[in-house]
Amino acid sequence: MDERTDEINGITLHSYTSGDPGGAPVVFLHGFPEWGGAWKAQLRYLAARGCYCVAPDQRGYGQSSKPRGIRSYTTPTLAADIAGLIGCLGTGPVTLVGHDWGGGVAWEVARRRPDLVRRLVILNMPHPDAIRQVLRENGAQRRKSWYIAFFQLPLLPEACCSAFGYRLLRRTLQRSVRRGTFSESDLNRYRDAWAQPGALRGMLHWYRALRYHRPAPFTVALPTLLLWGRRDAFLEPANAALSLARCTQGTLRYFDNATHWLHHEEPEAVSEAILGFIREC
Repeated sequence: MDERTDEINGITLHSYTSGDPGGAPVVFLHGFPEWGGAWKAQLRYLAARGCYCVAPDQRGYGQSSKPRGIRSYTTPTLAADIAGLIGCLGTGPVTLVGHDWGGGVAWEVARRRPDLVRRLVILNMPHPDAIRQVLRENGAQRRKSWYIAFFQLPLLPEACCSAFGYRLLRRTLQRSVRRGTFSESDLNRYRDAWAQPGALRGMLHWYRALRYHRPAPFTVALPTLLLWGRRDAFLEPANAALSLARCTQGTLRYFDNATHWLHHEEPEAVSEAILGFIREC
């Protein structure tokens, strides 16, 4: 993978890149608690098949800027970062791929700047309208979402997450993924990303900033592919179908044996699905 740095929206955004800049542009958005390099399998696969792939460390993560203020991490601000990055690429509209929180940003970019997105691919992240409905109606989802309130507390989440060599974050990954998916080397790379100065605070500010943004209901008119691991420890299956209902050109594909981390557990199948979607649209 190569790397690039862009000055965007008042911050520095660091990205991993792969492939010919003249190829079909694909932008990958990671979630919590990952970083741009977590998409390495998809970048290599798609770049080898003619795509130009870009995976930023989103603000607060990795080698990108980490502003101190909570309001610097509202979803519209995060979406403006990605809109600015797409503009810097100079490729025209892109295929935008997002997982977890990266999917939340991708939904927002699709809402605010559909002119910048040719196709939308979402991995295990509900449409905002869908998750609000599921939280209202589904007690199991409310129980699974307990950590969101915890992460919004001041200082304590940073202390708990960083204690004993980031043991809480390591164990959360290990216990919510298929056995053997993450090697010790992989987990050490995660630890290095979390240990970047200001990173843990910035990562948690994404959750704290939720109080400052509540989007109005919206429908996505772009071609949209939802890829969903059925064994997600954090999200109830109802989120998938309800998200599909908010897309006028949507397709939903389940991965029956995958968890929340399907792009790591099924890297080739996920990459093939993204490439097939790019070629058919």
